[in-house]
Amino acid sequence: MSDCVEPYYCNFGVNPDYAREFEGHGLRVSGVGESGEVRLIEIPDHPFFMATLYLPQARSKPADPHPLFRGFAAAVLDQR
Repeated sequence: MSDCVEPYYCNFGVNPDYAREFEGHGLRVSGVGESGEVRLIEIPDHPFFMATLYLPQARSKPADPHPLFRGFAAAVLDQR
């Protein structure tokens, strides 16, 4: 994922002690907050799996969808 800044309004987060454990089981922490907090997790070998704590819908518009939504739509089309 490219360098980008996303709004974050959630009061929850991932315990940082688990980040290495996630990565040891095949997940990739691919987005972090300003202090290194886990914000985005992917499964690298999956056609499209992301878990995020930011709100991509906050920047998305019908004529200009968020890159996460465009990526999901592309993955769906690739898997047809």
